[in-house]
Amino acid sequence: MTSTSPQLAAALRYAAAGWPVFACQPGSKVPPEGSRGFKDATTDPDKIGWLWRRADAGANVAIATGAPGPDVLDVDIHDGAPGWKSCAELRRAGLVPDAMAEIRTPSGGGHFYYQGTGQRIAKMPAHGIDYRGAGGYVVAPPSQVGGRPYVVVSKQASPAVFDWAAAREHLDPQPQGQAIEHDQPGRRPGSLDHLARYVAGLQPGNRNDGLFWAACRAAESGDRDALAAIAESARAIGLSEREITASLRSAERTATSQPGPPAEPRPFARVPSRQAEAG
Repeated sequence: MTSTSPQLAAALRYAAAGWPVFACQPGSKVPPEGSRGFKDATTDPDKIGWLWRRADAGANVAIATGAPGPDVLDVDIHDGAPGWKSCAELRRAGLVPDAMAEIRTPSGGGHFYYQGTGQRIAKMPAHGIDYRGAGGYVVAPPSQVGGRPYVVVSKQASPAVFDWAAAREHLDPQPQGQAIEHDQPGRRPGSLDHLARYVAGLQPGNRNDGLFWAACRAAESGDRDALAAIAESARAIGLSEREITASLRSAERTATSQPGPPAEPRPFARVPSRQAEAG
């Protein structure tokens, strides 16, 4: 029953802390077919119950990032990505303040939770570092992917925020005078061709998540050519037509749909942390 689902119970705790939540498919980081992704996120307990009844009692719980939710520094180690090395370099530079929580992800990477701001999602793939801010989301404990859980490593009260611009300047300084949008590094004004290149470089374990992120950016801009190019890149890296179609449709719904069901502490206080260590 949904009343005893650990995922639903965790979703309600996060919501009680003021963090909007929504459901992802069981064992996955992808929202259910027919959902609107992070646009479904809510703190209303009745709506949360509705989302889990519509999805599955075992649906993974996702938190919409950016105020009023948290901002999250995402450390990636997929296929040798140097996320932990980059994180250590930022820490030595004094750019990784104490986080509200550190989460070990199923791949062995990490999520560092900070106070939410208006900073937007951004990526530095070459450094294995992503930033989940406004317009993004993270899957949270006690969710699992590939049979491996998200594990709470530590938690504490912290007012700290993370300065993405300073971190990017330290790891990937840009030429003087070159203006680059936070959520689209290297973008030429008016061009979305970098999104297809980004998808083309995705590795197993991060492909569906990356495809959905890129498709959301193109759908928000209404750029059908960019969506077609993203789909072609996704085929080239081995994603199935079913996976591609589902991700693109979900991204378009997220970008254009209207509100769904009627209505409208401490978020990690009782999240299990005794589960097996993620690899």
